[in-house]
Amino acid sequence: MTHNADTPPIGSLAELDERARGIFRRLVDIYLETGAPVGSRTLSRKGAFNLSPASIRNVMADLEELGLLHSPHTSAGRVPTERGLRFFVDAVMEHAVLDPQDKAHIDATLDQVDSGAPEEVMLERISTALSGLAHCAGLVVTPTHNPRLRQIEFVRLEPRKALAILVGQDGTVENRVFAVPADLPTATLQRAAAFLNDRLSGLSMREMGERVRRELRALRREIDALAAEAVAQGLATWSGSGDDKRLIVRGRGNLIADGALLSDLERLQKLFADLEEKRSLVELLSMLEEGEGVRIFIGRENPLFSMSGSSLIVAPYGNAEHEVVGVLGVIGPTRLPYARIIPVVDYAARAVSRLLS
Repeated sequence: MTHNADTPPIGSLAELDERARGIFRRLVDIYLETGAPVGSRTLSRKGAFNLSPASIRNVMADLEELGLLHSPHTSAGRVPTERGLRFFVDAVMEHAVLDPQDKAHIDATLDQVDSGAPEEVMLERISTALSGLAHCAGLVVTPTHNPRLRQIEFVRLEPRKALAILVGQDGTVENRVFAVPADLPTATLQRAAAFLNDRLSGLSMREMGERVRRELRALRREIDALAAEAVAQGLATWSGSGDDKRLIVRGRGNLIADGALLSDLERLQKLFADLEEKRSLVELLSMLEEGEGVRIFIGRENPLFSMSGSSLIVAPYGNAEHEVVGVLGVIGPTRLPYARIIPVVDYAARAVSRLLS
């Protein structure tokens, strides 16, 4: 992270004495709990420092000069800056320990997933669990599901549109819409489905596209040439479309309910737009592929969500080959309960990795 030239380097923060550290830690704790500016009188009552409010104000002024605190209003108390929250997470916060109830909640969530259920079911549930535990949005970046085909059916929707229903061998069902000639008979679509089921069963989506391209001549002979072109084009598009990553987001309603975000609708809308930006999510994964463990991005530290002023706590999870295949975590306002959520995200990532190995 880069630092403002007018702000002392992070090394000077280590020189804070125990009194300043204690006051800063307590102030951040109270702010994370209440979301309100914290004054010297509040710290004097709740901090057990045996210091007068005037002495505490002097320490707070020093912390503000270091760029750790700021006062949102002239007569109000102080709140931690993004720099202060980073210092709190890295150097001040005591070692975070996983709450046994949070661990039990994650274990129970994963235990409820049937052993034969698709991988996405597990990931959707863990995203929901993270959302509930953190009271913000839970997210999982996962490889796109690519099951092997059991059956394909075509259903006419409109004169120029048809629906392909693809049933995977794992029981998943995907629907894809594709364009067809207006005068294409329904019976021709049924013959096309029979032809494809005979030749494509057991193949993945990518393999299906390649097989159809190779057998396009046979497909033209078997069914109408225009239908063959439409089906082939549809399969080719499906097998090569989009990124190889998918985002699962649960608990967006928690973001709307959060007062810190709801009071700034423009920032909330920006966060929602960022969550919908697929390209940014691929960037997010690439940032984590070379590292291990939990990563924490606070406000502007995170280039993907910097404009929404949000904090992101994420960790990678792997497969049986110990390869990073996805990322899970939470996103919400910078006023997150870091000490509780960091071990939750870490444990959830390790638990998912175990199930996928």
